Amino acid sequence: MSAERRAAIDIGTVTVRLLVADVVDGEVREVVRRSRITHLGEGWSSTGMLSDQGMARVTDAVAGFVSEARESRADRIVAVATSASRDASNNEEFLDRLEGAGVRPQIISGSREGYLTFLGATYGIRDERVMVVDVGGGSTEIVLGTTAVVDGRRQVDIEAVRSVDVGSRRITEMFLESDPPTRAEIDRASAWVADGLRPFFSGLRERPSEMVSVAGTATSLAAIELKLDPYDPERIHGYRLSGSSLLDTLDHLARMTLAERQDVIGLEPDRAGVIVAGAIVLQSVLAYAGLSSTLVSEHDILYGMMLDPFDDGGAG
Repeated sequence: MSAERRAAIDIGTVTVRLLVADVVDGEVREVVRRSRITHLGEGWSSTGMLSDQGMARVTDAVAGFVSEARESRADRIVAVATSASRDASNNEEFLDRLEGAGVRPQIISGSREGYLTFLGATYGIRDERVMVVDVGGGSTEIVLGTTAVVDGRRQVDIEAVRSVDVGSRRITEMFLESDPPTRAEIDRASAWVADGLRPFFSGLRERPSEMVSVAGTATSLAAIELKLDPYDPERIHGYRLSGSSLLDTLDHLARMTLAERQDVIGLEPDRAGVIVAGAIVLQSVLAYAGLSSTLVSEHDILYGMMLDPFDDGGAG
């Protein structure tokens, strides 16, 4: 079977990302992968609206990604937008701007986001009961399911999926006002996150055998621990982040000023403002899951978009 070259763009609350890949018989072969921190959700938690500046940054990034996808001869380009775009009162204006940049994204539900993330994160994992966690800027997607290969075909069975409105940008703007954040601010944020996560975990029949963490918070924390400069996705993918090291890193980062965090090896300076909140969420999920560590994966919603049928519209 000949390969189909696909392009997927993920528009999150903090980051916009592109993947161009050849897909054949369920195998994803990366051609181009790009990421830009755009902070679409800056100020959104207090106003309920996407700012002109945030929308402009994303539109510029998306226009560049669409151009690169076309230069890479992608047969199809699709885009999705997630938490901040779901909740913003001016999201139609945002979609119109992006359509002018070359692609009109689909604003997907939290459950759809969770499914696509699970599909991508479990790529290459067989016969496991897995919890997949994506700590975003506006929300955190948690999906519990199993993945197996039956008669040569990959099958996933989703047991539970939840999009919880606890995200790194949202938490930072709501609680972490000081620089560095105070102990009281950290405690209030942690308690709020725990309250948000508790209903999902209280409803589970049993805990997972493995936890896989995807996206910028998890990959950044792994890169910090590995002291990566420059970033190396091959060293990040499959890295095991222990709960004890996660707590140590969280404590270390929380004691720093923003300027100090911007100089931390392995951390993109533009993510320094939200990494403490992201680490709070990831540590809380790991504790609720009852596991001592999590695998960090470079396979995420972009892989899920590659593996899911391309029938949601987009640009050619």
